Amino acid sequence: MQQGFRGAIFDVDGVLVDSPHEAAWRDVFRELMETEWSEIRDETSWTPEAFTSEVYQQVLSGKPRMEGALAALEHFGVPDPLTRVDAYAERKQEMVVELIEAGRFSAYPDALRFLLAVKDCGIAVAAASSSKNAGLFLRQIRLDEFAQRDGLEYDWVDRGLTLLAAFDVDISGRHFERGKPHPEIFLTAAQELDIEPGAAFVVEDAVSGVQAAKAGAFAALGVARHRDEALLNEAGADVVVSSLDEIDLAGLPEGRLSRRAD
Repeated sequence: MQQGFRGAIFDVDGVLVDSPHEAAWRDVFRELMETEWSEIRDETSWTPEAFTSEVYQQVLSGKPRMEGALAALEHFGVPDPLTRVDAYAERKQEMVVELIEAGRFSAYPDALRFLLAVKDCGIAVAAASSSKNAGLFLRQIRLDEFAQRDGLEYDWVDRGLTLLAAFDVDISGRHFERGKPHPEIFLTAAQELDIEPGAAFVVEDAVSGVQAAKAGAFAALGVARHRDEALLNEAGADVVVSSLDEIDLAGLPEGRLSRRAD
């Protein structure tokens, strides 16, 4: 890039927040298989041990709720998935809201440090998650309290600043005709930030998210929260890190997405 980045687009689940989505998808599947769907259990490839974090990352992560639910049912060979998808998706939504309201989630410190530093560079930021629950997380996380605990000083961090309020644009949970790996969600975020895709980078933890970023001509920063560096690299990420603390912040205003030298 000849010019510096002017925008950064963040996925939420798995990037900013260690959310209960994976647990909800897994636990509801098990609940249904042991109760309402017990008669078709032997017709599937599902076992409690088979629904791993790797399955979640490769099959569900980054997809809208209904697409993710259908993908999971098809992955495990559940008969008549189209007739069962509503029950699975609706019960998962109920469970994830219960977990969020119970405080069963946490923010990733490296991600909050990175977001604060990116904003301090003068780069506009957008939240672009497929999840309709993203706002529930973002409103509960206090950036002012985090900055104080972490010893970070930014003049623009006002008292009471939430993670949601820190974003210049939030398009999380909107309905898009085409989900990831189609780039529509990220193109919409860039449009609302009033920047071209080439002037922005996307922060993603899911293969489908990285693919969507590259399909939209964005730079893609992959965060390997689940030891899936190889998968994110194969998806086309420009840089893959296990922690956002590894990124060279000085390079962002110059348009360089790279690791720190140390």
